[in-house]
Amino acid sequence: MYLQQVKAILADVLSLGAAADALTPESPLLGSIPELDSMAVVNLITALEDQFGIVVDDDEISAATFETLGSLTAFVEQKTA
Repeated sequence: MYLQQVKAILADVLSLGAAADALTPESPLLGSIPELDSMAVVNLITALEDQFGIVVDDDEISAATFETLGSLTAFVEQKTA
């Protein structure tokens, strides 16, 4: 449901350009996209909070959340439910 929006935010925050077009729900994120460093994670979380009107607590952030585009999208869907 939110896949395209999350993908667009990810592409914007990380300045991925055309490379974002190849991202699928199964695409690995953390450790696979060099632009996704610790600072980018903070910026991405902020952008997701702003876009979807959610609040992400520090204890909700884990590597599993950022494992794939699909896991990140599922996290956003869960937070907006």
